[in-house]
Amino acid sequence: MRPILMKGHERPLTFLKYNRDGDLLFSCAKDHTPTVWFADNGERLGTYRGHNGAVWCCDVSRDSKRLITASADQTAKLWDVQKGAELFTFKFDSPAKSVDLGVGDKLVVITTDPFMGLPSAIHVKRISGDPSEQSDESVLTIKGPQGRINRAVWGPLNRTIISAGEDAVVRIWDSETGKLLLESDKETGHKKTITSLAKSSDGSHFLTGSLDKSAKLWDIRSLELIKTYKTERPVNAVTLSPVLDHVVLGGGQDASSVTTTDHRAGKFEAKFYHKILEEEIGGVKGHFGPINALAFNPDGKSFSSGGEDGYVRLHHFDQDYFNIRI
Repeated sequence: MRPILMKGHERPLTFLKYNRDGDLLFSCAKDHTPTVWFADNGERLGTYRGHNGAVWCCDVSRDSKRLITASADQTAKLWDVQKGAELFTFKFDSPAKSVDLGVGDKLVVITTDPFMGLPSAIHVKRISGDPSEQSDESVLTIKGPQGRINRAVWGPLNRTIISAGEDAVVRIWDSETGKLLLESDKETGHKKTITSLAKSSDGSHFLTGSLDKSAKLWDIRSLELIKTYKTERPVNAVTLSPVLDHVVLGGGQDASSVTTTDHRAGKFEAKFYHKILEEEIGGVKGHFGPINALAFNPDGKSFSSGGEDGYVRLHHFDQDYFNIRI
């Protein structure tokens, strides 16, 4: 399995997202410019210019016509995927950290960081079919818990919102009323900041990765803890295979302690675990810094990783991968 190295960002990667057809890959980085690539050969198609801060997260509509990005410049922007044109800017009073489009692409959940005395917050906005009628109004704003919310996603049928972040608690909110419905148990839950959250392709469960060197699999409706995957280093990114019972964890030390620990190059690896048996089944090395972003192609035949080193590595699996027996 030879990786394709995609160099287009000058700063560390923050997020990767495939469109539903799996032919486009969107990447966000701290260099202000989200980028779109061909997902089969890693060719760069174009960039989306307009942010003037790190871009933390993005999501793309089901028909691949609209892209939404969240940035540290205190905005979330809506883009025309094909033209690269900026269609609308949602303005906030603090940095925007996470975006997730609901089923039907009519609603988006955006989280904002605590800033200058403001608490973290979860905002629900309507996405208009016609960009000229787009409004900045929030349908719902939930005042968040202490610390940053690193990720918020929609639950089944857009009825709930799942959030996780610095206080290590996973919470499920009612998306109509903003009421807190469930939160993860302190005993079984994560012990340190939750860095990442990824839903399974059928939306029945989700995976969280944390600086406590573990990832956990939860039921999306009951918030029951199903599995825990333990690893040796902090987890920055997680993703689930849409076709096999595999979960992938990526991470590494903090950027500050990287150079002091190990002189072997390219040792940062995406680790594959068996979803049910919780056992490690392999790893893909290659990044020269911690892995900050992971995404599986919706067809399950390839995955990509984005690192602190500014590279996106695109891996197409060999046939052997699909024959792994445990």
